[in-house]
Amino acid sequence: MLTIENLHASVADKPILKGISLSLNPGEVHAIMGPNGSGKSTLSYVLGGRPGYEVTEGSVTLDERDLLGMGADERAAAGLFLGFQYPVEIPGVSNVQFLRTALNAQRRARGEPEMSAGDFLRLAREQADALGISMEMMKRNVNVGFSGGEKKRNEMVQMGIIDPRLAVLDETDSGLDIDALRVVAEGINRIMRKPDKAVLLITHYQRLLDLVVPDFVHVLAEGRIVRSGGPELAHQLEREGYSEIAA
Repeated sequence: MLTIENLHASVADKPILKGISLSLNPGEVHAIMGPNGSGKSTLSYVLGGRPGYEVTEGSVTLDERDLLGMGADERAAAGLFLGFQYPVEIPGVSNVQFLRTALNAQRRARGEPEMSAGDFLRLAREQADALGISMEMMKRNVNVGFSGGEKKRNEMVQMGIIDPRLAVLDETDSGLDIDALRVVAEGINRIMRKPDKAVLLITHYQRLLDLVVPDFVHVLAEGRIVRSGGPELAHQLEREGYSEIAA
């Protein structure tokens, strides 16, 4: 599904990614772990198409299509969802308005009919109920006045409505208490644990991986993947830290 080959990228002329190669197949969850400054968020931003991140070498394909040649909106229409470590607030735009506009823009790009207001509200209510978000919150401005946990749950509602093929989740467990972490993990499993979908889960902590058990764990250090393994690698990192493994 996703194939990254020898990916190099820079920010403000500073090299950050220095030759990443990685493949995700449908039905798989891959976790990326690593110390601060290793390039984890840069990788997610490059995949999402954030401006200011320059790819200097390598290739990325999604379902055999050149991902790097697409704009951010085209990547979303192709099935990529990017979850942010710090979801942004959008004053003046309600969740419902934002999500219906986004969903129908993607449906148009794929040649599908737009979803009616009634069908969309039923879908939004179903996804919001599953994540413990009230419809009153869905009518509020996007993330404005939300707690950290509410922002992350709201992002899972967005993912459930958009229904992507590939989710790239950048430290989606950041700032969550135990209960919110469990709700978000259940959302990831419910929405994305399917044979035609895949997840690239970026995290610092093994606790999320007890709830969303990955097929593979990769350690990123100084812009390169220096170690790969199964779920047991996350437990080793929790015990020993990065210094030995990423050396």
